[in-house]
Amino acid sequence: MPKKSLVALLSVVLVIAGALIEVGSAATVNTKPLTTTKSKSQKVSETPHARRRMHHLARTHATTSTTRVHRRRYYERFSASSFAEGTTEGDITAGEDPIVRQAAIDALGNMNGTVVAIEPTSGRVLAMVNQKLALSSGAQPCSTIKLSVALAALSEGIVDKDTEIQLGRYSRMNLTEALAHSNNAYFEALGRKLGFDKVSYYSHQFGLGELAGYDISGEKPGVYPEEEISAKLGGVGKMCSFGEGVSMTPLQLGALVAAISNGGTLYYLQHPTSPEDIAGFQPRVKRHLDIAPLLPEMSDGMAGAVEYGTARSVRENFAFEPVLGKTGTCSRAGTRFGWFASYANTSMGRIVTVVFLQGGRPTYGPKAAELAGRMYRNLYDHNFFNAPSTAATVATPVSTLQ
Repeated sequence: MPKKSLVALLSVVLVIAGALIEVGSAATVNTKPLTTTKSKSQKVSETPHARRRMHHLARTHATTSTTRVHRRRYYERFSASSFAEGTTEGDITAGEDPIVRQAAIDALGNMNGTVVAIEPTSGRVLAMVNQKLALSSGAQPCSTIKLSVALAALSEGIVDKDTEIQLGRYSRMNLTEALAHSNNAYFEALGRKLGFDKVSYYSHQFGLGELAGYDISGEKPGVYPEEEISAKLGGVGKMCSFGEGVSMTPLQLGALVAAISNGGTLYYLQHPTSPEDIAGFQPRVKRHLDIAPLLPEMSDGMAGAVEYGTARSVRENFAFEPVLGKTGTCSRAGTRFGWFASYANTSMGRIVTVVFLQGGRPTYGPKAAELAGRMYRNLYDHNFFNAPSTAATVATPVSTLQ
């Protein structure tokens, strides 16, 4: 074979051999398991921490999508008892009306409280059950303070019974509804509009912070602050909605409601202690309040409290005569207070009652209203509302203006 032909043949053989080697190498590489490198990469990324994290996220998602969040409800704790025995021991009763006193005792039962019944046209105390408590330094008036605040706002011309006050973005209320439902926001707004000086002035005019009785042994005057309470405690707003910082006695509240009942005469309350005191009884006027034109603005709200508002429990026991009133409920230092002040709106405005309770959870304003209804029913059953008023037999009132 020629030399050139041999060289060409060897070149072809080398090319073919190189191609075969390349193909073999490629085949060898491609025959390796394709999942080997992927599998290793998965094992590297899925560490124990990652697995725990994924498990936690899955569990959290399942929990939040199926479980409701429950908030713990706050329950106030009370150390005082709502019930007591022997509360009438030591009461002086010789000058009281026996029918009224027995009706009050039966209504109060074993509740820890006091009942004061007043003849609004003379200021005579017809009955005072648990006199030790009734004559004490008093307690926070709670929502009964709204009566004096309403009269102050009406006197200043800030509102009438139909004036609505904006309480929220979509809420408005007038005086009648606010009294009936004892709306705190409404009376806080009134207090801020009036300011402390005017609130204080009218409160003293209506008898707060001073003795309500005339020569009643053991009576305390209660407390009305000389200045507005701190903003931390709610300022004048809380003073006008809850009576914060004020201590009022059942006699002071009774004297004010008697003045509302009789058209504006604030009598000194007198508590006869003997038949001779009754025979010589003479009403004593403390001051005349210029509230007669305002009382129609008040009456709808006080009647509404009994008809459909906070004092509707009165109707559980008594629905024979119209009753107008105001409840109050609040607590301080482990003791809850329940107030209800009212008058039976008969043709002569025969009687005003104040029920004041203190104790724990069973004590509140609607409970005091329920007891007042029970008392009115007892009086009704004994024909008390048909009897002639003792005010017609007493002498002309003595004016003792302050």
